[in-house]
Amino acid sequence: MINSVKNKDTTGNYSVKPQAAVSDESISNAIHLTIPVEYEGLRLDRALAKLLPNWSRSRLQIWIAENRVLLNGQITTVKQLVWGNEHIEIFPLNSASESPYTAEAIHLNIIEEDDTLIIINKPAGLVTHPGNGNWQGTLLNALLHHVPELKNVPRAGIVHRLDKNTTGLLAVAKTIAAQTSLVRQLQQRTVKRVYLALVLGEIKQAGSIDAPIGRHPIHRTKMTVTSKGKPARTNYQVIENFEGCTLLECSLETGRTHQIRVHLSNIGHALVGDPVYGGKPGKTAQAIAQILINFPRQALHAQKLALIHPRTEQFNQWEITAPDDINDLLLALRQYSKSIRAE
Repeated sequence: MINSVKNKDTTGNYSVKPQAAVSDESISNAIHLTIPVEYEGLRLDRALAKLLPNWSRSRLQIWIAENRVLLNGQITTVKQLVWGNEHIEIFPLNSASESPYTAEAIHLNIIEEDDTLIIINKPAGLVTHPGNGNWQGTLLNALLHHVPELKNVPRAGIVHRLDKNTTGLLAVAKTIAAQTSLVRQLQQRTVKRVYLALVLGEIKQAGSIDAPIGRHPIHRTKMTVTSKGKPARTNYQVIENFEGCTLLECSLETGRTHQIRVHLSNIGHALVGDPVYGGKPGKTAQAIAQILINFPRQALHAQKLALIHPRTEQFNQWEITAPDDINDLLLALRQYSKSIRAE
């Protein structure tokens, strides 16, 4: 528990500040928040859980009980009500126990890195976060080896995920403050994510899919479009048409699990190679059908990422070309189309 002391300021008021029981590193990682006015009447723990979704509500309650949370400079309680505009200081517990995962020397394709952010080009086959039988060999394990200090940041700084066999750009926060900023941007839908997706069937014009996504009622590892799900919206534009398939550029307004895969499958245009939500090529030439069937993963690539840098507050954007397997697939489709036109 934090030791604390009352300090008298120049106005004669007293404020409570943590003493030596909090490490210098914890103080340097302190989170400073302002309670939004729309949270009026909420309990403090509920308000913090909404502001800091990367931490569980139970963990936040523990920190409040340990006096690691100050409200307007004062030690407070879980049941304290907030009314808006209160200043919050949180001094997270910095210890290896915060991250039970092990560091592993796994290669990372780093596009850009500074003292706040890491932008990674994730390859196919790399799981983002441990779970579902993949407790080692993940991006999180690699990050803990690359930046050991990430053991003090929830989820090693990961704020959004890419499926195991989806490639492309992914942002990682190196500090708690940066992570808080990125989570807020995701909640406010100001993070821009654009994907290349090769889908079965021919799509002739741009469109949007606005359909809620939730857990499948029977197959619990799958997601599905359901009225009981959370709002989800995917916009798409046609980039190129091929025999039996279409290359799309998809942009997300929300970030639900498997969103692009579920949405496109729901409108009858599943991703090429998708083992969970995919379908079979329609009536098309056997050569093309075999090319599409043989692709070993969902043809989905996170091509563009844009966000406000947590430290500089400048708008930053990155773009990465598709990996070799998708480029080779597109080349094969183009060569086939060219040969058909030549006949």
